[in-house]
Amino acid sequence: MSIELEHKQGLIAGDGILPVKMAQHAKENGFEVVCISLAKDNVSRLKKYCSKVYSCHPGEVNKIEKIIKDEEIKQITFLGKVHKRVLLQIHKFDSRAIEILKTVARLNDDQVMLLIVDEFNKAGISVLDQTIFIKNLMIPAGVIGKHKPTKEQMDDVNYGFWLAKEMGKVDVGQSVVIKDKMAMAVEAIEGTDVCIKRGAKLAKRGAVVVKVAKPKQDKRFDIPAVGLRTLKTMKRYKAELLAVEANETIIVDQDAVVEYADKHNIVIMAV
Repeated sequence: MSIELEHKQGLIAGDGILPVKMAQHAKENGFEVVCISLAKDNVSRLKKYCSKVYSCHPGEVNKIEKIIKDEEIKQITFLGKVHKRVLLQIHKFDSRAIEILKTVARLNDDQVMLLIVDEFNKAGISVLDQTIFIKNLMIPAGVIGKHKPTKEQMDDVNYGFWLAKEMGKVDVGQSVVIKDKMAMAVEAIEGTDVCIKRGAKLAKRGAVVVKVAKPKQDKRFDIPAVGLRTLKTMKRYKAELLAVEANETIIVDQDAVVEYADKHNIVIMAV
């Protein structure tokens, strides 16, 4: 179902390059982007493409709602990493945020995000599919780069794909680390990069990293994404293959990622 896009678009941005890519693409296509930044690492880059950038803590719900109302924003996109550890910083949450969180049975990703989406819907604000402005970053099936997987690596990929999907069913994480058809690590609250570090250190060398979408992925939030930081973590801990789910995963700065993988003998593929 197609959606008619408003000229003024809201962006709630975590860290990383993805929110910047969205703002850039939207501006280049004639949209105005107003950004509420929940991180610090990309604010200067966001300012190049956004008409305004407001800085907020994720727990400042009253402030965020006031900005959206004052700016008369009707459509919002969530993009960028907001680390799950923020849920442990309850002292930084305002009364509205605490009130919302009290209604959640479990503080896992989907429960929290669906509640936030529902709050926006009640206020007449639509939360858009994260990929609307960055569909060109989605990766089709196949090997990306010059290095090909071995049969043994493909066995690990297949097992890892199944395991990651099973973990996704219960909303634990999207990434797993496999070695010799054994699970070295499953992503939890720590995030993908720390999961890779933990699992690849156990594997010693040759770990396979698999990242997938959840079986019933809500494209308004948590689309799986990898980038150069992922590859650098893999190199540091001697992981040798990254497999992502085809047509469901974003690779940020693909040219730089492929160049790095080719240089450091890392296989990248979408399955």
